[in-house]
Amino acid sequence: METESKNQIKSYLTFRLGNEEFAAHVSKVLNILEMTPITKVPKAPVYLKGVINLRGAVLPVIDARLKFGMPEAEYTNNTCIIVLDIDVDGESVHVGAIVDSVQAVLEIDNSQIMPLPTLGSRYKSEFIIGMAKIDERFIIILNMDAVFSIDEITEIVDIDQIHEEESKNEQ
Repeated sequence: METESKNQIKSYLTFRLGNEEFAAHVSKVLNILEMTPITKVPKAPVYLKGVINLRGAVLPVIDARLKFGMPEAEYTNNTCIIVLDIDVDGESVHVGAIVDSVQAVLEIDNSQIMPLPTLGSRYKSEFIIGMAKIDERFIIILNMDAVFSIDEITEIVDIDQIHEEESKNEQ
């Protein structure tokens, strides 16, 4: 029933990375945070910028540009962290994603979502649901649960747990 009601909601949070606009289903977005200092984690994957404290919990933060194979960019006043709820084998994992800017919440009906062209893309098509054309612009609709592989999420969670242990040992 819960999954069924989530699928009926057609609201998507749109955000920018460079000149491209992406969208994530609102059921996956927990929060939008201003940029905050990020604690670096040794030996982390290049796209994992580190961790932040979110209401007493350690939140791993990734740079969405790097994750999607885009060049790194300077942070601006519009740069923010989208806190996402990712489903990994039925388990809820929270991850922060740094984006250039958050645009809006849009209602996008399934009939407006077109399949990706088969010309190839620099993005892994397994985590793209399709594209929607809204007001003469294309928005790439993402499946946030598929953006990370099981191995990547395991690595992020392991680093998160190591950082929590180190913090406890320092006290």
